[in-house]
Amino acid sequence: METEPVANLTAARPRVLPFVLQALWPYRGRFVLGLAQVALMSALELAKPWPLKIALDYVLPNQPPSWLPASLAQASSLLIVATLSLIGIYALLGIVQVWNNYTTIAIGQNMVADLRSRLYQHLQRLSLSFHTRASVGDLIYRVTSDTYAIQTLAMNGVFPVVASATLLAGMFVVLFQMDRFLTALAAAVCPALIGVLFVMEKKLTGTAREAREQESGVYDHVERSMSAVKVVQAFTKEPEEHAAFTQRSTASLRAHLRLYLWQTAFGASTGLLLASGSAAVLWFGAQRVWMGRLSAGDLVVFLNYLASLYGPLQAIFSTYGSVQGARAGLGRVLELLATVPEIKDGFRVFSRKPAGRVRFERVSFSYERGKPTLVDINFEAAPGELVAIVGPTGAGKSTLVSLIARFYDPEAGRITIDGVDIRELTLRSLRETVTMVLQPPIVFPLSVWENIAYGRPGASQAEIERAAQLAQAHSFIERLPQGYDTVLGSHGATLSEGERQRLTIARALLRDAPILILDEPTSSVDLATETAILEALLAVTRNKTTFVIAHRLATVQRASQILVLEGGRIVERGTFAQLLARKGFFYRLYRHGLMEPYVETAV
Repeated sequence: METEPVANLTAARPRVLPFVLQALWPYRGRFVLGLAQVALMSALELAKPWPLKIALDYVLPNQPPSWLPASLAQASSLLIVATLSLIGIYALLGIVQVWNNYTTIAIGQNMVADLRSRLYQHLQRLSLSFHTRASVGDLIYRVTSDTYAIQTLAMNGVFPVVASATLLAGMFVVLFQMDRFLTALAAAVCPALIGVLFVMEKKLTGTAREAREQESGVYDHVERSMSAVKVVQAFTKEPEEHAAFTQRSTASLRAHLRLYLWQTAFGASTGLLLASGSAAVLWFGAQRVWMGRLSAGDLVVFLNYLASLYGPLQAIFSTYGSVQGARAGLGRVLELLATVPEIKDGFRVFSRKPAGRVRFERVSFSYERGKPTLVDINFEAAPGELVAIVGPTGAGKSTLVSLIARFYDPEAGRITIDGVDIRELTLRSLRETVTMVLQPPIVFPLSVWENIAYGRPGASQAEIERAAQLAQAHSFIERLPQGYDTVLGSHGATLSEGERQRLTIARALLRDAPILILDEPTSSVDLATETAILEALLAVTRNKTTFVIAHRLATVQRASQILVLEGGRIVERGTFAQLLARKGFFYRLYRHGLMEPYVETAV
């Protein structure tokens, strides 16, 4: 089944800004500290031009103001004060800026960590149906890259707006007191800035989203091709895969270049408008100096304040492009968070360890509407029974056992364990009752003992070794370089298929759940090993309800009952001898070699 963009699988997206504010709330104390630091930096920005004014208006003309104390009435003394004040202001401003940067970065990084954790937890809760349709590479990109968008939005969006509003208010008050006409002239560029923003917003947002989706496509291609590298090499498809990767990478590059072009154009437009405002103030300010309405020092102070005034505006508008890119990224994260898990958690837990009696009552299920996978399934499996499920490929065998663990929910009917509808149970309570050996065997890049103890991490070394012995895995584990401490490669690549299979059987046996599900548990081992594994399974599952999907004769011969599936229906059931005696569908499977008989049995 092909994967599809996650956006097509989700509900309506939450709004971005309220989500950012909600994520920022746990760090409100640090945020207030950051604002206090900004207020201090604003005060220092306001103080920066005054040493220059003193130098221009009092030191250079050698006309100290009369109100100064005698010790500072000399131009040389006043110059020393002005220069030391300038150094002090810039030094203190640098210290506060470093402190402020650390504060804001810490807030942003913590928000990213929180969002990643929340998104990862949410993905773990989504059903297999979702993960079957979704692109793994796209999900990885959203978890690892798109989550950084919340830091950009908070630190380049929310924080600068609040901080700049504080600074702008102070600047306007001071400038208005100095010269109302020039202040009004300086503010005249604001409507033009807002106009540019509205014109470019849609283009920036669309281009940013396209760039992120193209980049996630690159991740998806790499994940898919690397996980199937053996097939790629076996069929000598390296040139085709490289060409496909280059095509995706080029598309991503072009999308990002378009995004950077629009971001640069937006920044250049705002820079030009702000420069026009500064030029207008300089033009008219110089004329007001000539007319004696302002001193040269006043004009320098005003121009410095104007730079400080336009600085926050420049920061807000010039980073708007990156903020829109981050908005697109966070929107992709929120799409995932808005996806409602198809499997709803129940409310009941087993008060004691269940016996494990499983009952299917008129159960039907389909992956796609109008294409039933299972139809009207009815049977009961009691503790101590080994139930074999057989049938041709696509008959619904793996789907049937997946319903027991609620990887999917039936469309009709119900499944009970000890008389309790499994939809009423919490997922944790249900899945602690069931353990599974799946195909293909899944092994983690951890040590051997961590792989076996994955479902029961508190198990002792003796219990782990006992499970490995029952699964006929102990001997090959002992031959590994560090034995049970050997760290396996990715996907267990350093082990054979049969060895990986035996590790997963040991993992299932160690968990010791009342219900055991085995999907082709011995498909990759030789006959002697299979016989030993089956004998061990029969010994340790005597009181368990065991389901096994199998084609091998050695497995189904031992079953208490065999369910024969065809076209999603149970067409026959009974013991091995009973089914052969009827000479029906099971008999035909057996005679045509679909049961892979290692041992001939009289018919």
